[in-house]
Amino acid sequence: MLCRAALLPSLRSSGQFWRQTDVAGSHPCLLAPNLVLRNESARGWSNIPFITVPLSRTHGKSFAHRSELKHAKRIVVKLGSAVVTRGDECGLALGRLASIVEQVSMLQNQGREMMIVTSGAVAFGKQRLRHEILLSQSVRQALHSGQNQLKDMAIPVLEARACAAAGQSGLMALYEAMFTQYSICAAQFFSSFQILVTNLDFHDEQKRRNLNGTLHELLRMNIVPIINTNDAVVPPPEPNSDLQGVNVISVKDNDSLAARLAVEMKTDLLIVLSDVEGLFDSPPGSDDAKLIDIFYPGDQQSVTFGTKSRVGMGGMEAKVKAALWALQGGTSVVIANGTHPKISGHVITDIVEGKKVGTFFSEVKPAGPTVEQQAEMARTGGRSLAALQPEQRAEIIYHLADLLTDQREEILQANKKDLEEAEHKGRLALPLLKRLSLSTSKLNSLAIGLRQIAASSQDSVGRVLRRTRVAKDLELEQVTVPIGVLLVIFESRPDCLPQVSALAIASGNGLLLKGGKEASHSNQILHHLTQEALSMHGVKDAVQLVNTREEVEDLCRLDKLIDLIIPRGSSQLVRDIQKSARGIPVMGHSEGICHVYVDLEASVEKVTRIVRDSKCEYPAACNALETLLIHRDLLRTPIFDQIIDMLRVEQVKVHAGPKFASYLTFSPSEVKSLRTEYGDLECCIEVVDSAQDAIEHIHKYGSSHTDVIITENEKTAEFFLQHLDSACVFWNASTRFSDGYRFGLGKGARWVPCAAGAEVGISTSRIHARGPVGIEGLLTTKWLLRGENHIVSDFSEQGSMKYLHENLPIPQRNSN
Repeated sequence: MLCRAALLPSLRSSGQFWRQTDVAGSHPCLLAPNLVLRNESARGWSNIPFITVPLSRTHGKSFAHRSELKHAKRIVVKLGSAVVTRGDECGLALGRLASIVEQVSMLQNQGREMMIVTSGAVAFGKQRLRHEILLSQSVRQALHSGQNQLKDMAIPVLEARACAAAGQSGLMALYEAMFTQYSICAAQFFSSFQILVTNLDFHDEQKRRNLNGTLHELLRMNIVPIINTNDAVVPPPEPNSDLQGVNVISVKDNDSLAARLAVEMKTDLLIVLSDVEGLFDSPPGSDDAKLIDIFYPGDQQSVTFGTKSRVGMGGMEAKVKAALWALQGGTSVVIANGTHPKISGHVITDIVEGKKVGTFFSEVKPAGPTVEQQAEMARTGGRSLAALQPEQRAEIIYHLADLLTDQREEILQANKKDLEEAEHKGRLALPLLKRLSLSTSKLNSLAIGLRQIAASSQDSVGRVLRRTRVAKDLELEQVTVPIGVLLVIFESRPDCLPQVSALAIASGNGLLLKGGKEASHSNQILHHLTQEALSMHGVKDAVQLVNTREEVEDLCRLDKLIDLIIPRGSSQLVRDIQKSARGIPVMGHSEGICHVYVDLEASVEKVTRIVRDSKCEYPAACNALETLLIHRDLLRTPIFDQIIDMLRVEQVKVHAGPKFASYLTFSPSEVKSLRTEYGDLECCIEVVDSAQDAIEHIHKYGSSHTDVIITENEKTAEFFLQHLDSACVFWNASTRFSDGYRFGLGKGARWVPCAAGAEVGISTSRIHARGPVGIEGLLTTKWLLRGENHIVSDFSEQGSMKYLHENLPIPQRNSN
């Protein structure tokens, strides 16, 4: 039956249908005479919008990278028994199954060709037979005793083949009903009048051609074929040895069936869903078991397989063998978890989108380490870095500063390549091109800043913050230690790399760097110089540059390898990272919507200088002015005219806020949103009634970054400073002072000066670090307790010891 409810009425109405023997040649099924239907015909069967996507490629070679999976046209989804079966192994997990059908339907309606290889007939039949047995026993019991004693009834052990025979028709009907909800026809090859695939269907040439032709025609008609092995009969003898070449594989379970089907149908992708996250290097749940992100042929020796699933015929070893066989035949494979409640609802679509889900099988082994290996290297290297003497870490940073000036020509030449490629592609706006550009003056500023860090960073790691005498001969210390492994993601600003590297080195942290593609040449040489500097004390691996095709969202999943993410880039980048981070803290600000409020009692001279510097000194910076708030009574006064004249001279494009526009006959273009970060020579002007009104406006539309009041009234200024809840609040000073180096905190080894800012980032969060963040924001603490045979029971009421909790002086360290 080819989804009779959807297919046969349309065929009968035209009087065109005929009978054709099925794959095995024994069961008739109804097929259309002209199965090569045009796409318009197929689309007409669905009420869901049919999305056409560019999905064409020559089959014969599997995809080399996950990012290419989005181009998969023909996809097989294999559902393991543990995926479709309930935990009690009696009945189907209907919620999971419905979610899978929804995802398959979504991909089908994008123009892909989906096929399903499913288990579940045994579980469905077991549920059905148990119900029949209970009903039969209860009737007999009632006839003999007059009472229904179900509690004492023993259910006999049900034979799997009998369960499969009883459950196949019900499973067929369930799939048909589910797919009907999405107006998609499901042709199911496992009912009493459909074909259950066995080994002979592949090894008998005629039956194999029948199967191949039928499946191709079903796919042409926008039908989702659903295939299963014949669990109701004894498997036929294996005509060939198993897994010996592309043309030979015995169909013993649904894993081998899915692999054989994928190769036979020249499928682009095989998704194998099981009850584990993917392939581990040792049995899942065992100590030190690690998920293998990418598996390559020949890696089997590095894997220890455990026992098979609680249900089903195959285990992980069978899945790996089938996957490698399919890979050899040109089909990409991903093994993933289809039972996890938090991910099963989008696991299939995530895989097709190229996200880092499960284990991806690839024939192309990268030359360098994986990002997981890089994170481990950064962890190990960071610990070695933290164990160095402060003077040694300082030497590394000094050497890196020297390399920036000594290798200036090579750096600028690499940066020139990036600029030429960016201009040729035309993808970067002018502010981003400015950020991408390096110059001799920028490199000199970087070198100076790095030397300042090196000179003053020796009092960072291991600094004693508190000492307490807990009891006699029991002393407690709180000391600073590195956070661990930092992931810093930055866009089109290669000068970030040596800045952040120096801060990580000074704080003893391992570092993963993910730069934008537009700065790849610059980042490569700067990272090479950083590792050269680290090599002088044998800690080269502490700083790693991610060069693989890892997407930012995939990096954010590495919660067991990364301790802190610091995004540096557009507000959209930061928001995406904050959304994608799973269990990893994110330190940063999503936007830099900075305000300057011009009070009624502001000085004319101060206003024009501060506003000009805040907006025009470096408009692409996150601490640049974006919204200018003006007291209502200043409109049409000389101070207002001077502000407008200055902005006109500086070629700043002005947008009018709603209140400001209402005062003007001919106003500038009205803002679309008061929450806009322009990042260029543009700003918004809005009118407020008072300092309190300005505070309320900033709280509503600002980003808690940096905000300024210009006034000569000290009382008004202090009110603004105390009541405005932003990370940085200034009085009569430019927003551009929101920078660690300009704060004058170099003595704490926290900051690096550069044209674009001095810190590892600016945080608008309320825990750990706020405002400009440097070394102190990259440190945490640990507690050291030194005792002398102390135990807690000695401090009980009957014990001999008493708590003292005396504060002790903190030793001063020599930071020359």
